[in-house]
Amino acid sequence: MTTQAPSQGGRTRRDRTHYLYIAVIVAVIAGILVGFAAPGVAVELKPLGTGFVSLIKMMISPIIFCTIVLGVGSVRKAAKVGAVGGLALGYFMVMSTVALAIGLVVGNMLPGVELHLSEAARDAGTAQAAGASESTVDFLLGIIPATMVSAFTEGEVLQTLLIALLVGFALQAMGSVGEPVIRGIGHIQRLVFRVLAMIMWVAPVGAFGAIAAVVGETGMDALKSLAVIMIGFYATCVVFVFVVLGLLLRVVAGLNIFTFLKYLGREFLLIVSTSSSESALPRLIAKMEHLGVSKPVVGITVPTGYSFNLDGTAIYLTMASLFVAQALGDPLSVGQQISLLVFMIIASKGAAGVTGAGLATLAGGLQSHRPDLVDGVGLIVGIDRFMSEARALTNFAGNAVATVLVGTWTKEIDRARVDEVLSGKIPFDEQTFVDDHGAPGGAEQPSEAAQTGPGGEHPGGGDGTKERVGV
Repeated sequence: MTTQAPSQGGRTRRDRTHYLYIAVIVAVIAGILVGFAAPGVAVELKPLGTGFVSLIKMMISPIIFCTIVLGVGSVRKAAKVGAVGGLALGYFMVMSTVALAIGLVVGNMLPGVELHLSEAARDAGTAQAAGASESTVDFLLGIIPATMVSAFTEGEVLQTLLIALLVGFALQAMGSVGEPVIRGIGHIQRLVFRVLAMIMWVAPVGAFGAIAAVVGETGMDALKSLAVIMIGFYATCVVFVFVVLGLLLRVVAGLNIFTFLKYLGREFLLIVSTSSSESALPRLIAKMEHLGVSKPVVGITVPTGYSFNLDGTAIYLTMASLFVAQALGDPLSVGQQISLLVFMIIASKGAAGVTGAGLATLAGGLQSHRPDLVDGVGLIVGIDRFMSEARALTNFAGNAVATVLVGTWTKEIDRARVDEVLSGKIPFDEQTFVDDHGAPGGAEQPSEAAQTGPGGEHPGGGDGTKERVGV
């Protein structure tokens, strides 16, 4: 059934984007069939998937910039932004540690499988280790861009986050003088989201190319020989999302994890078809704002989480480390496992939410603790793209849940709107990604009645401001 999308002036328009996602599903199935039937041809289709992901990634920096500047610039107290950031980072550290520990426990429970290490696999493992030499100091200095503009041209999320925070605080300090700039950025945000909506129409082509290439490169042999680690990893991710995150979401926010993830169903489909959680980052920002979480919380939690809250990657790092050691017939001792866990807590923070980053971080961890096992990373290179599916889905779910939790803890979430959105009463506008009612960037303040929630409380945190577009 065709749904109705909200439109300007009280009118409604048909939402035809559901045809787009039906096409994505068909493209994924077709890609799998082509991958098995003609592996050589399928591998040549890889640029289609790479091109689509690149189109999405080019939109990430401007979307993050607009969202954070609008959020921070409209907040009356700078301390609120600091509180959101500090709480988010603390939560990320705790959850990453929990994810690593779960991966360690499950990894020790999996049956040991010894595999033969060929020269090709040995070379592949060495190559991954060579790309994982970035130190903590280099990572921290890398957050500072060469210029204010280079943060956008280089596509670095944390660099964009830094520039956006500085601009947001500057506009906040300017007071009424900065309001025209904020309104202008609000209109730019609408333009950027409209461009993103246009790009989404080539998603079926990207999904077809990406899936066909993965299946063509991997084949059935690798899947059969490494089925133990794949099944174990997928099962662990499912338990983490629906048990650990589901329990947190229920206890803290009172929401059902199944209903919440259903709301993000199209984003999960996009991730599955591209093997990258970054492909859904712009849509996650838009959907969390639409859900009822304030702009400052969304703008800070989501981009930061994509670098510091990689739950799926954390599970993968410990499970894969144990698997490689067992496959080479030289299991890690308890002391080495604990030491590796501590190292991975830090190392996982520098792994971006893109395909291949987890493999390089794994090689770096083994190189620092058990150099003799680094070559063994080549054993799982063949199935890493299939592993990256679960990593990306778990990372995305973790960041979505984190945004709601941080919004709840800081009282920066409109609970009445959350219930209406999740029940389907307020559908997400797939045409613009931004609610049409209300002015962009806070150009028009809502009425006092609209600002207050049940009992006269302000859902935006108690200061009476509305810090998200169209809410």
